[in-house]
Amino acid sequence: MANPKKSPTIYDVAKLSGVSISTISRVLNAPDKVNPETRQLVMSAIDKLGFIPKAEARARALKYTNRVGVITPFFTAPSFVQRLRGVAATLSRANYELVIYPVDSVEHLQGYISSIPIMGNLDGLIIMSLAIENRDVQRLIANGMQTVLIEFSHDELNSIVINDEQGGRLVAEYLIKKGHTSFGFLGDIEPPERYAIHPVKSRLMGFISVLEDAGIALPKKNIKQAFYSHENSRQAAYDLLTMSNRPSAIFAASDIQALSVMKVARQLSLKIPDDVAIIGFDDIDMADYVDLTTIRQHLDESGRLSAEMVLTRIGDTGRTLQHISLPLALVERATA
Repeated sequence: MANPKKSPTIYDVAKLSGVSISTISRVLNAPDKVNPETRQLVMSAIDKLGFIPKAEARARALKYTNRVGVITPFFTAPSFVQRLRGVAATLSRANYELVIYPVDSVEHLQGYISSIPIMGNLDGLIIMSLAIENRDVQRLIANGMQTVLIEFSHDELNSIVINDEQGGRLVAEYLIKKGHTSFGFLGDIEPPERYAIHPVKSRLMGFISVLEDAGIALPKKNIKQAFYSHENSRQAAYDLLTMSNRPSAIFAASDIQALSVMKVARQLSLKIPDDVAIIGFDDIDMADYVDLTTIRQHLDESGRLSAEMVLTRIGDTGRTLQHISLPLALVERATA
């Protein structure tokens, strides 16, 4: 009788990729410490051979680890904290452990996406606000990693998205109905990070489209690039609020940036909303506290849903994929 086919070993991966065993180990355990070209070489060999590390083989034999990972950028930002809160609460009720993988570079993202599917440390994965390539999607699927994407969509994975352009349209429609005819916008339109999803440009496009339909121009000088920091946001707000023809309404692309606009307006002794109306985006917890008019995007709900979708697929791998678009709503408070 023929011998069963031998499982590929780390030595086979080393031979095919042409790198040392220690380098392969680093790719699997500390991928961000390996240059992208070498990492891709090793991962291509692993994919071709179907190599499974011993730790993963043990995990698969045990079937479940009761751990779900979240790969996320900006994980200390309030909007991401609220999403994580929804994830954590749902996983806790199901007796699953949450493991957070913070991303602050392309190398970090590629390292996690390459190694996590084959290491067997997780039952499922949630990827927040990050674009992933098709080859990475195929690796996730091939290794049975149940995955949900938030703010990014792929036909072969579960996903949860919002319509950012529609959010911008809601803001413009509301302000026009309030009688405003001059507008300003500030947000992270051209962010430096290449690894995260940045919806701000879509929010601006929706905002501009409604203004144009109403015959209202948004001058370029009234559109301020502001990185996601208090210092940048305050400077952009100051520039808008000290213009000779100051806009009567300002749309900030996030609630955190809207808070900066509010602070600068008060420092300039401007009354909100009489002298300037301010609208944010996200509806973080703080928005209600300071009475900020904003676009609600159901942050906790998206986290809860993503965790439920992962857990459902872990329990039933044949479950039909879901692509959910969460509705947006304008929450009217005191600032506009």
